[in-house]
Amino acid sequence: MSTGTPRPTIGAVVLTMNDRPAEFTAAMRSLLAQRGVDLDVVVVGNGCVPDQVPGGVRTVELPRNLGIPEGRNVGAANVEGDLIFFFDDDAVLPDPDALLRLATELTSDPRRAFVQPRIADPVTGRTLRRWVPRLRVSHPGRAGTVTVMAEGVVMVRREAFEAVGGWPGHFFLFHEGVDLAWRLWDRGLIGHYAPDVIVHHPATNPARHTDFYRLNARNRVWLALRNLPAPLVPLNLATWALVTLWRFREPAALRACLAGLAEGLGGGYGARTPMRWSTVARLVLAGRPPIC
Repeated sequence: MSTGTPRPTIGAVVLTMNDRPAEFTAAMRSLLAQRGVDLDVVVVGNGCVPDQVPGGVRTVELPRNLGIPEGRNVGAANVEGDLIFFFDDDAVLPDPDALLRLATELTSDPRRAFVQPRIADPVTGRTLRRWVPRLRVSHPGRAGTVTVMAEGVVMVRREAFEAVGGWPGHFFLFHEGVDLAWRLWDRGLIGHYAPDVIVHHPATNPARHTDFYRLNARNRVWLALRNLPAPLVPLNLATWALVTLWRFREPAALRACLAGLAEGLGGGYGARTPMRWSTVARLVLAGRPPIC
């Protein structure tokens, strides 16, 4: 940034359950080492009293695990900054100017509501398919406009985040980033992928979570029912069902998916605010129709 340009003000939200002590220490060290920004950090203990928190960092203690999206909402409400950076407690910022570069990317275009860096495994350098925020994932080093995000490492404009109500807290886990991105796009905003900014994150398997298959299925249904025009809901769910049958062949996984489908169709998705057809058209032109 040129001399005289105000420093970006960034509120960083980190969730912890005190189950990754070594990773958390490394994550916080890399976060607090960031230069060129005014940084305010809060650590949210999701059902715990945060441990190993560096001096000068505020904490919020939740009496029980409210889930990742709601924990992040609590963190966002307790941190200052025009930009909010959501940061997994097992991620690492390898470069001390990573946040400054993300902030520069985000604020360089007023249409951008969020920016995601390239996430890579620290050992192999590999970027997983689910970390690339577009359908064509073969070139994770290609920058551009994106319609979804990887929730664990992403920077969002506070004004836009608050205008759409933040993360869908009741999702608990999975697909909350698609929900937030769609609502931001429905306000005429866009997302940006900045792969030149690297963040390290271990390449873990989301299926390690006990309720992965059920919550994944339930939240796909909730995502469609909350956000899509009525004619697109069955198309979206049919596409999801076909992909599920292709990916998950094990009987136990399929049973859990069916249980999640039934739970999702049973209600609980919250307010239904279908996106405009003009938003559907913009998402299609951006390369990701909201049926997949």
